[in-house]
Amino acid sequence: MGGRVLATAAVVAALVAGCGDEDFTREARAPVRMELSGVIQKDVVTVSPLRDLGAGPFEFTISNQTDEPHTVTLEGERVKFEAGSVDPTDTLTFRQTLEPGSYEIRAGSEQAVPKEIKPAVLDVGAERADSNSDLMQP
Repeated sequence: MGGRVLATAAVVAALVAGCGDEDFTREARAPVRMELSGVIQKDVVTVSPLRDLGAGPFEFTISNQTDEPHTVTLEGERVKFEAGSVDPTDTLTFRQTLEPGSYEIRAGSEQAVPKEIKPAVLDVGAERADSNSDLMQP
């Protein structure tokens, strides 16, 4: 009988200790990073996907399918980010967190090109949901 009481008391003590302090707050994690792929061609930059782009962290992978190196820039209302240069048949990867708004991904060249390369236009909507319920996230 005394062993049962002692075991019950130990279980109750463990449960009470496991409840934790009130100072622990469960803060929302950032939304899951969305991956976008892009291609630089002679006359246009394309990016995919273009739908359901909610604000939050993005990772861009841009492939240069031209014969010239290009500098890739991301431009928006409050952002002008030079991602770097990408050589012909090579790729460039960069990360950027975007707020709601309209953005252009441009491909420039140090040499004058006969025709400007049309930029890709991204329309980013309201912020995506946090990633608190997603498994295997850091």
